Amino acid sequence: MNRLGDATSPYLLQHADNPVDWWPWGAEAFEVARKRGVPVVLSVGYSACHWCHVMARESFEDEQIAAYMNEHFVAVKVDREERPDVDAVYMEAVQAATGQGGWPMTVFLTPDGEPFYFGTYFPPRARQGMPGFVDVLEGVVAAWRDRREEVGEVAGNIVRDLAGRGAAFGVSATPGEAEMGAALLGLTREYDARRGGFGGAPKFPPSMVLEFLLRHHARTGAEGALQMARDTCEAMARGGIYDQLGGGFARYSVDREWVVPHFEKMLYDNALLMRVYAHLWRATGSDLARRVALETADFVVGELATDEGGFASALDADSDDGSGGHAEGAYYVWTPGQLVAELGEADGKFAADYFGVTDEGTFEEGASVLQLRQGGGVVDAQRVASVRDRLLAARSRRPRPGRDDKVVAAWNGLAIAALAETGAYFDRTDLVQAAVDAADLLVRVHMDGRGRLTRTSRDGVAGHNDGVLEDYADVAEGFLALASVTGEGVWLDFAGLLLDSVIHHFAAEDGTLYDTADDAEKLIRRPQDPTDNATPSGWTAAAGALLSYAAHTGAEPHRTAAEAALGVVGALASRAPRFIGWGLAVAEAAIDGPREVAVVGHTGDPLTAELHRTALLGAAPGVVVAVGEEGSTEFPLLHQRPTRAGRSAAYVCKGFVCDAPTSDPRTLRSQLRPGG
Repeated sequence: MNRLGDATSPYLLQHADNPVDWWPWGAEAFEVARKRGVPVVLSVGYSACHWCHVMARESFEDEQIAAYMNEHFVAVKVDREERPDVDAVYMEAVQAATGQGGWPMTVFLTPDGEPFYFGTYFPPRARQGMPGFVDVLEGVVAAWRDRREEVGEVAGNIVRDLAGRGAAFGVSATPGEAEMGAALLGLTREYDARRGGFGGAPKFPPSMVLEFLLRHHARTGAEGALQMARDTCEAMARGGIYDQLGGGFARYSVDREWVVPHFEKMLYDNALLMRVYAHLWRATGSDLARRVALETADFVVGELATDEGGFASALDADSDDGSGGHAEGAYYVWTPGQLVAELGEADGKFAADYFGVTDEGTFEEGASVLQLRQGGGVVDAQRVASVRDRLLAARSRRPRPGRDDKVVAAWNGLAIAALAETGAYFDRTDLVQAAVDAADLLVRVHMDGRGRLTRTSRDGVAGHNDGVLEDYADVAEGFLALASVTGEGVWLDFAGLLLDSVIHHFAAEDGTLYDTADDAEKLIRRPQDPTDNATPSGWTAAAGALLSYAAHTGAEPHRTAAEAALGVVGALASRAPRFIGWGLAVAEAAIDGPREVAVVGHTGDPLTAELHRTALLGAAPGVVVAVGEEGSTEFPLLHQRPTRAGRSAAYVCKGFVCDAPTSDPRTLRSQLRPGG
């Protein structure tokens, strides 16, 4: 066993028995490289990554390759989900040098951590135009031995280039109507009108952009924005990217039509998409949106919940294929013969037609990914439910994909927000309770008394890595959503602690935000990126949480910090709207107010509950809701807000102007509409 045996990361533990003498990331590894006079080979991946597993089997488990690595390098293995800062810095270098990136990421460094050669997946021997890993290792060793000065010069130039990228985004004033219109126009140009979504293959769920489109429609009534969101959501829900039996979404589709997914299922995707579909239902009343939101919630709670109350990071793409090997998608795909074997001749043929399973197959070796075809006509709903239940039971007997059971603070924050709102919308108190349980775990295990976060935990034990900006932002977002849904002001207080840390430790003098704290480990550069990736940018997620907190409390420093952070959205709205979706969604909230709703009334009074539910279902972008008894000190919004002649009442304010209080849910509903 190498030095990864004591790691808390399931990904690192997967490599603990490699013959490669892996080191975890840390100063000691680089000091050893310095003393030995050898370069560092840095390998970055994550547990659910298919090609990470392939490279491990082909190269890192190979005795000869491992021996060569051990002789000529110090090998460092990093879980990108534990150290997103390390991943971000070196991925930026890989993308700048090669024009593309991905995982596994392979970077060769000097003992000072400066990169000089890059790649992603390497096969052990050259094939299909890709250099072999053995050739790469030998080439790096030769360059290090014979051209050390040149290597150092290359590394220095790369580091200087990275240092100059921090101010490249441009910052303008807080975005307004013009920027939102330009962003919508840009998205319309890139929209795939036939298949939904944006761009070509591979196609990723555009969760953050969908939130912007729904908020823009809610504020302006723009039907084009709603149409793009609705059609994309329907295309994804009918495609193979959505698990038609067990619920939940895969990471992305390898094709433009959403048919064949990359089968890993990530907590963050499912949290973000659960919320999108719940918000789509709120906007349209769509039965499909309701079903997908609830099925995704049930997947998250049923498949990803941990014994400690949090949510695991992911399910692997690969699983045992039944013949002793591992194959991507083996758990999820079907042939016509398999359907008949499980369901009988008649139902097997019915299922094949209903789910699009063909003799040719849509995946590998004649297997198909289940999808729902459009325009299939009326079907027997009971028969469909019976077929689905039997196939799900049959699938459960297959070898299951592995689960990465570490708890990531940011992704649990996203799940808390989604489960709290979905539970409230559909009267599922169990989902709200699951959100509360996860929030309790984050407070107990991840958060200290100063409002500082640890990024990960496993089995209820905190890891060793500091939280990054997205952790603070997304956990605060989750706590704020939970405060609005439960009426428990303690979640607002916890959010305030986290956001104070954002202001004091992550903000630059010009209002921009860094991804790491001012007292975090110093890397070759301090990462700073306002654009969305698989999750909302920490920068714009923090802006959103700061804005909501300010609306709840009237805290001017938090409103000012939010507006300063949103300056980058104005600069990128027209240039790259697909990659600043969360920032655009937050900007919609800022333009709309956001509106503040205080519901005052007796707990248990049906009118209080109805007004509270009406407020939560108000689609005004970024609306914040407080509910409590008259005279309650749980929320600042409740201060000096009486009931109306003993009847529960709702108060709606926007931009320092308040509507007349109302005890009529219909009036409250109209106050939260566009222009209300």
